Amino acid sequence: MASTQRMTNRNRAVNGRNAYYVQGNAARRLDVTKEIERRSVKKVSNTARKNRERAKHMNAGYVLFLCVAMLVTGIILTNYIGLQSDITNSVKHISSLEKQLNDLKLANAEEYSRITSSVNLEEIRRIAIQELGMQYAEEGQIIPFTSQSNDYVKQMADIPQ
Repeated sequence: MASTQRMTNRNRAVNGRNAYYVQGNAARRLDVTKEIERRSVKKVSNTARKNRERAKHMNAGYVLFLCVAMLVTGIILTNYIGLQSDITNSVKHISSLEKQLNDLKLANAEEYSRITSSVNLEEIRRIAIQELGMQYAEEGQIIPFTSQSNDYVKQMADIPQ
């Protein structure tokens, strides 16, 4: 019975389903060099062999072409990196100018708010009427007119009455 079991195990190893059979509790020491030698060497076609031979040898023209291509690629990449650096610096400069503009707008809004809150319209009215002698316009002094545009009106002469 033991020999029958060994035969079936050998058949499994030959069929490739079970490469190695271990009997007992320890694995065999495998000789890797024998396994490498057993592998079949693939046959290479004549065309593939000739192509591989040609690829091993480079003539001066091909080497010169590769050197020029590498030089052109290096120059292009150097210019590209320089342009990227210029763009980055421009973006940083623009953001600093935008920050400066926002700071100025904020300062302007604060100053405008301070000025408008400090003006007392009642005091201006009192000074205009009492000290400067100004009066409110009466009914006949107001002359309405229509304007062609929505811009401002510049008076070039006195308005006829």
